[in-house]
Amino acid sequence: MIKFESFTLENGLQVVVHEDPNSLLAAVNIMYHVGARDENPHQTGLAHLFEHLMFGGSKNILSYDHALQQVGGNNNAYTSSDVTSYHCILPAANLETAFWLESDRMLGLALNKQGLEVQKKVVIEEFKEVYLNQPYGDAWLLLTELAYTKHPYQWPVIGKEISHIEQVKLEDVQAFSNSFYAPNNAILVVAGAVELEQVKQWTQKWFAPIPARATLVKNLPQEPIQQAARKKAVKREVPLNAIYTSYHVPGRLSKEYYAVELLCTALGVGKSSRLYQGLIEDKSYFNSIGAYTTETIDPGLLVIAGRVNEEVSLEQAEKALLAVLKVGKDLTEDELDKARNHIEASLMYESVDLAHRAEELAFATLLGDTNLVNNTTRYLSEVSLKELHHISNHILKETNSSTLYYQRT
Repeated sequence: MIKFESFTLENGLQVVVHEDPNSLLAAVNIMYHVGARDENPHQTGLAHLFEHLMFGGSKNILSYDHALQQVGGNNNAYTSSDVTSYHCILPAANLETAFWLESDRMLGLALNKQGLEVQKKVVIEEFKEVYLNQPYGDAWLLLTELAYTKHPYQWPVIGKEISHIEQVKLEDVQAFSNSFYAPNNAILVVAGAVELEQVKQWTQKWFAPIPARATLVKNLPQEPIQQAARKKAVKREVPLNAIYTSYHVPGRLSKEYYAVELLCTALGVGKSSRLYQGLIEDKSYFNSIGAYTTETIDPGLLVIAGRVNEEVSLEQAEKALLAVLKVGKDLTEDELDKARNHIEASLMYESVDLAHRAEELAFATLLGDTNLVNNTTRYLSEVSLKELHHISNHILKETNSSTLYYQRT
């Protein structure tokens, strides 16, 4: 059980406080409700680029990192399709420094052409290194483009293509900041060796003066129900052929989300999963195989990715894969229990980390119910075998699939 208190400032900033007297540290997480899905289809990668710009200094503080390190703190950030999260951890005695730093860059970054050009180069190199210059690097780019036809989940967080990043101008990032980086579009979580009343005082001191802004109204195009299987084949210089198959699944706010997570775990997480046992241990068709879900707010994907052994054709491998996926009502109570235990153990392990607790509190608040951090185990326990069979039959249909064949040259 993660205990918390919450309040909201007049400018709309939602604040969550998690007191942990057993810690000597404090964690601060600011989550902005903006991600890659909020971008213009012709100017993608902007949310991730802006994350980089947030560390370039604010109008009053030249170096965020240097100021934080001076008081024994460290920080990181990430951008997803749905959110952008900034988090730091530092000695609790120096907590106010984090309030000073985070409020100042929320109030106004030191945006300039020189800094923008530097970060554009950094992101372009990241794009090349992660997506273009390593084996299988562009698989996610290709798969999302195949699986989605309308929804902005069709491009990855880093963007559709390098040219979109190259063409970003200073006025573009300024407009992005004005549209999304406002207190009324953010959640602040303070966790660890902290006290509620002290957090209230510092929040009032540092964040209350920041005015609310009229943020961009989100009207995202929804993905239509897929009616036919989609397939795409590419050839690349890679050591082994690979298959990437995705199925559309409900989003985080759906009642069926927890059944999907259990199905995914039973199918493809760990060496005892059906995919591993059936395609590596029994048939030796695949060199590696696994499954994961994208865990997005709007309907996402269940993805199965596997690399095929050299002596096995893609046709053989796919036929064997589809045979394993015809699980339907064949999943057992033991498999359901094992999947549930695996997820619950992971949740318990992750909750040990203070920064992770702060992040989970922020995301749950963004979803509309902070207490989701404490109810996940109950929701998992309420999924019956009948519901697991239903979701399996509903999702793992050929007409709901998009498959990328990654062939070696």
